[in-house]
Amino acid sequence: MPADANSTTCIIAGGGPAGIMLGLLLARAGVDVTVMEKHADFLRDFRGDTVHASTLRLLDELGLAAEFAQVPHREIDTLTMTIQGTEVSIDLQRIPGPHKHIALVPQWDFLELLAAAAEQEPTFRLLRSTEVLGPIMGGDKVVGVRYRADGGQIREMRAALTVACDGRSSTLRTAMGLRPRNFGTPMDVWWFRLPRDADDPHGLAGVLGAGAAQIVIDRGDYYQCAYVIPKGSDAQLRAQGIEALQRRVVALVPWLADHIAGLTSFDDVKLLDVQLNRLPRWYRDGVMLIGDAAHAMSPVGGVGINLAVADAVATARIVAGPLLAGTLSTRHLARVQVRRWLPAALIQAVQRVIHRRVIAVAIGAEGAAAGQVKPPLLVRLAARFRPLRTVAGYGVAIGPLPERVPKFARR
Repeated sequence: MPADANSTTCIIAGGGPAGIMLGLLLARAGVDVTVMEKHADFLRDFRGDTVHASTLRLLDELGLAAEFAQVPHREIDTLTMTIQGTEVSIDLQRIPGPHKHIALVPQWDFLELLAAAAEQEPTFRLLRSTEVLGPIMGGDKVVGVRYRADGGQIREMRAALTVACDGRSSTLRTAMGLRPRNFGTPMDVWWFRLPRDADDPHGLAGVLGAGAAQIVIDRGDYYQCAYVIPKGSDAQLRAQGIEALQRRVVALVPWLADHIAGLTSFDDVKLLDVQLNRLPRWYRDGVMLIGDAAHAMSPVGGVGINLAVADAVATARIVAGPLLAGTLSTRHLARVQVRRWLPAALIQAVQRVIHRRVIAVAIGAEGAAAGQVKPPLLVRLAARFRPLRTVAGYGVAIGPLPERVPKFARR
């Protein structure tokens, strides 16, 4: 543990996937690192629970494969989407690498796994129930943070580097007046659970019709369901009652009729405010923003966690040495953005096309009025040609520019 409670080498704001992964990697390099997580635990429902093939390989390189295997999880190797009547089935068995599937694991279990590994390192400290309130400025440079400690006291901690991993509503980003470019989205998402029987369909299935869209994710003993609604329509649709949602779900996915009675109240339906944005510049002197704090992703493809984790790996590889040597500069932070900007921008570009060409049509009034909308050309081509489906599987399960754990962190 760092010797001085009022200072450390690196402060990480936020104990999500990017924050805990970065803390683990830096600690294995010997960097004094303090992660501040405002909650007492990681138990938040309906957070991203997908661990993709690229992240599973990182766990292998970290020496955590055996520990991960002991965590209850579900493996999905087939993604089936029905888009305006055309079925596209993506078989992940054809992607390269040792992991040809996506693992579904409660995010709190994934984070506890990483945190337990990090806490074995003498230079790592995780402060739970500790909320970062804003940066400490030394001229134009961020030199630490003000935070509310467990117990309510307002304190300060100094650091050579502060990394904002505090999500799409980043407190540090707001406090510094940094505004991301907002690309807009046509949708929000309702998350809820339905019971699942042992002989029910396996895998991940989606139906994007004309006027509505639904994703059904096999979680073993239950289904995690995402019902897509027009942006900003939450209050209006809730006013129609839970029975209206039940009817819409069964109309889209008839085989859920035997399970829909498990959805009894809107108290069980959680709203995800979908955002898609990106900061023009992810750093200032003394501070770096990664993950959703730098680029909030749409849930399309479920790639947010894996991009955030890849950001953390790249950040650790680039800044660990300079932090240990005391030579960190904005040039190193710029290198992180140069490395990670392209994957984020590419995936967001694809998500924007899907929003516009597929989802907006599926849930829009014009789609409902048309009754049956012709699927986009790319969807029709993917349904016919396997290589296109393999490329789509690679894009989802691995993604552009996957990272590798640096040698100093491998076990």
